[in-house]
Amino acid sequence: MNIGILGTGSMATTLGGAWVRAGHTVRIGGRSEAAAQATAARIGAAGHGSLAEAARFGELVLLAVPAAAAPESAGRLAAELAGRTVLDCTNALAPGADGLMLATPAGRSVAQRIADAAPEAHVVKAFNLCHESIWTLDRLEFAGAPLTVPFCADAEPARQAVTTLITSMGCTPLPCGPLSRAAYLEATAAFAIGAWWSGAEPRHAFPTPGVAQ
Repeated sequence: MNIGILGTGSMATTLGGAWVRAGHTVRIGGRSEAAAQATAARIGAAGHGSLAEAARFGELVLLAVPAAAAPESAGRLAAELAGRTVLDCTNALAPGADGLMLATPAGRSVAQRIADAAPEAHVVKAFNLCHESIWTLDRLEFAGAPLTVPFCADAEPARQAVTTLITSMGCTPLPCGPLSRAAYLEATAAFAIGAWWSGAEPRHAFPTPGVAQ
């Protein structure tokens, strides 16, 4: 697939690199042409350009900008994003006295705010749970099983496109319902990252029913 990436930071670099290795054609878009060029060269992307150029290029478009800026960025590019599958990998998190908390209104996800700003785009919440370093690995397998990638989406073509993308990386897609459930993926990130910061291993809190004796 042709994938446009909006942003030049760590998630843009690591996910973009994973998609290049999976055989997709990636174009990096940035506010700075120099930064876009450097990121494209680092991961072996097919090209670079402005944010609008990358948005127009992609069948899928990754919005890899800070969560606080994501809805506004999507709104500015709404015309270019219309009809495209837009991946939101952001987490709006803030440390506080009670620990790591969501920095969004209760029940209102960043992904839904992006969809409001670009109403003709097909927004998907995905790739927000793993640390950026995970996407640099050649084999995305842990404890003998492929990495599972949860996602939330409304439009069937977007669900199919993201399923194909996740599978092409050697991972297992996990549909988690419509975009209205994206807030749960964002809350899961807050829980998991907070647990990691405390030195705990959150995956041990989720044994499958099949292992019960």
